[in-house]
Amino acid sequence: MKIGLFGFGKTGRAVASVLLQEQELDLQWVIRRSQQADTQTVAEQLSIGSAHPARIYAQDTLSFIDLLQQQPVDVIIDFSSEHGIDTYGEIAAKRGIAIISAISHYSEEKIAYLKKLAQHTVVMHSPNITLGVNFLMMAAKILQKIAPATDIEIIEEHFKDKPEISGTAKVIADGLDLPQDNIKTVRAGGIIGVHEILFGFPYQTVRLKHESIAREAFGTGILFALKNIRDKHNGFYDMESLLKPYFQAAA
Repeated sequence: MKIGLFGFGKTGRAVASVLLQEQELDLQWVIRRSQQADTQTVAEQLSIGSAHPARIYAQDTLSFIDLLQQQPVDVIIDFSSEHGIDTYGEIAAKRGIAIISAISHYSEEKIAYLKKLAQHTVVMHSPNITLGVNFLMMAAKILQKIAPATDIEIIEEHFKDKPEISGTAKVIADGLDLPQDNIKTVRAGGIIGVHEILFGFPYQTVRLKHESIAREAFGTGILFALKNIRDKHNGFYDMESLLKPYFQAAA
């Protein structure tokens, strides 16, 4: 499977390192926000030995159509920004290239645009594509159905300089139909990301907690998504829709 990656920040680099080490995958190229293309390959930058080293291209100086003609891909993975989809969305949809977007926040207009693209190709979006967080959210929904009157609080912890409330925490709150005022934030040191859902029963407490130890966790989430969209028909998917069959199989 040939892969193209948008975004080469800290998370994008971690995801690229995971993809390069998968023999069944071929990371063809990475596009980063830059005025100048990089002379090093992705493998060279990350010091990883790979048969598919992957070129790095500058988004501002790139003809995306020409790139696809020279280096076609089966899937585009997006860790760039809300506006990255504007560069490749329609071109990818017309060519039937699958899209996996891990952008943490999209406007309602952008979500509508993704769903429009999904009429022509497979589109999968997850604000937090780690397996652990998505398992946590599904487990929380099940527990809420069992005990709907339980007190529920959401706590999220991130690095000191992160200014806004975690997008993942907002998604958890929305999924549980809770006001965002229920989200408690902690900012300290270099915490990558901790999300906890606290269920307060009268005589017991249940805590569902996920902690990101390294950003490579997003890469393993991408591997799960790639495996589970292979046989999907055109349409819009999220991690919950990909995980549901596993919950049903375990029931």
